[in-house]
Amino acid sequence: MAETNHNDDSQRPDLDDTTNVAKAHAELFEASAAAAREKQVRENGMEPVSLWIFLVTGFVLLVGGAVLGTGGNLFNYSPFPSNYVQLEPPGGGDTGPVTGPIVKALSQNGGKVYGRCIGCHQPDGNGQPGAFPPLAGSEWVTGDTQALAMIIMNGLKGPIEVKGQTWNLNMAAQMPLDAVELASVMTYIRNSFGNDSGDVVTPGMAAAALEVYKERAAGSSTPPQMTAEELKAEHAKMLPGEKMDPQTIVNFETLEPVGGAAE
Repeated sequence: MAETNHNDDSQRPDLDDTTNVAKAHAELFEASAAAAREKQVRENGMEPVSLWIFLVTGFVLLVGGAVLGTGGNLFNYSPFPSNYVQLEPPGGGDTGPVTGPIVKALSQNGGKVYGRCIGCHQPDGNGQPGAFPPLAGSEWVTGDTQALAMIIMNGLKGPIEVKGQTWNLNMAAQMPLDAVELASVMTYIRNSFGNDSGDVVTPGMAAAALEVYKERAAGSSTPPQMTAEELKAEHAKMLPGEKMDPQTIVNFETLEPVGGAAE
């Protein structure tokens, strides 16, 4: 019987005697873990949301809900505060529309229309030195009403003398204006800023001025500005129409007379 050769190389194990099995397994495990981590890499913006963000958002929503629920008048869009009692205007209530002198009725409305002019001529009507002439004490304001109406409706360019001083103007037209608005602003400036024309420009007079404006426009949507020469040559006159006592009592809404002159 043949002896077994224990030194036969064919009977040796696959691993070399010097191989550290534990170290080899550790290296394989680490390589597998790195590959797994690479598979878990996400694109920017795809990272999971932090739990703290959820907590903070929830807290803000709870506080916001409490404010909305107990805010009282925080979101009250009523034009008046709570417990507000609106007072009746003078002459209002059960007595009907407000009435008073026509010069007051027109001037109240004219003060609102004058808002278009206030940036240049100022709240006191004194204008701006070197830029815009005064309306206070101006002969163009207290003089011929047709010339004044044409300045307002068409604007004014070039040199013009006001209170002894020459101004070189480029005033824009203030149209569109209806008859009541034109009458109101003319009455307002003729009886304000120390001016005392002692009369009113009625809506009927203003309507006549609008007809002159339309004739001059001759179909143009933007008629040319006035000049001092044209004003003197063609519009140095009073507007036609029935004159009215400035103290005539009228309905403030309709401007129709409701009685005699105020005492």
